[in-house]
Amino acid sequence: MPAADLCTDDEVSELVHTFYENVRKDNLLGPIFQRHVTNWDEHLPKMVDFWSSALRGTARFRGAPMPKHAALPGLSAALFRHWLTLFRKTTDGLPNRAMAERANDLATRIAQSLWYGYQMSHDANTPARENL
Repeated sequence: MPAADLCTDDEVSELVHTFYENVRKDNLLGPIFQRHVTNWDEHLPKMVDFWSSALRGTARFRGAPMPKHAALPGLSAALFRHWLTLFRKTTDGLPNRAMAERANDLATRIAQSLWYGYQMSHDANTPARENL
């Protein structure tokens, strides 16, 4: 459950900016994000709003992540697992351990949901085949 006292907006912003800096440098994820994120100055504030809403309950995020992810070609369970590994490496460096644990729990659920939705959108007649 989101809690305003879990962390500050500055801590959320640090998490998001550090994570996506790591993503952009990553050999697997970097090229995918570079192909699909055309304006990082626009994308990062949306991600801060998303994580602020998820962690702090600020309700600032407006959007629908599922259709955007479902539209991407060639994603795999391995890429989602790699995304989670990179996310956890980022949260390992956070001094606010309660925030890090909550963010990791949420990231796992988000990745599972996006992967499930991705599989369903690419073959609506077949149930999800591969778990994270």
